[in-house]
Amino acid sequence: MRSPRAPRRRTLPAVVATAILAAAALLVPALPAAAHDELIGSDPSSGAVLETLPAQITLSYSADVLPDAGATVIEVTDAAGTSLTDGDPEVSGAQVTQALAGPASGAVTVRWRVVSSDGHPIDGEFAFSVPESSPTPTPSATTTASPVATASEAPSPAATTTEVTVPLESDAPASPLPWILLAVALVIVAGVLVYVFASRGPRNTAGRGGSGR
Repeated sequence: MRSPRAPRRRTLPAVVATAILAAAALLVPALPAAAHDELIGSDPSSGAVLETLPAQITLSYSADVLPDAGATVIEVTDAAGTSLTDGDPEVSGAQVTQALAGPASGAVTVRWRVVSSDGHPIDGEFAFSVPESSPTPTPSATTTASPVATASEAPSPAATTTEVTVPLESDAPASPLPWILLAVALVIVAGVLVYVFASRGPRNTAGRGGSGR
């Protein structure tokens, strides 16, 4: 014979489970949202191409950020890493404004860090760009040009004078001394020759006569 209490025991676990699910459904809407605040917009926007560097940038968040000193940090740098920020950022509810100053060209990077309404710090970065400007030429010192002398005023180089000695023609007759000396020499030579031949003649004659005897 079956016990009349068995059907009640089988339905008890199902009743308990249904009660737990119903309680959970009632408690879920009452739980606080676990998601943190986030950046929802910026001016200029990410990837924008501007003609010049704006006077300021504005960041908009999904909820108010803490305005405490040091809680909000905005860094804006150009392509060379030079800071473009001017002063501290200003917090107004869910918006943060940062003034900019200085020349910039090329990519401009914005890095931000704020403390959201739930006390949790959040950060991020984006970039926009401005056209690269040509470098401004540095004014050079004005050089006073000295007057250039004209061809007629320019000093001509000193002429190099080469002295050439030209033998002067003399109308006086040539000296006869060389010819006189030559004649004397010829006479002396002739006299020597005559003497030699004259001295040899008698000796040869005497020799021939002795041999005939």
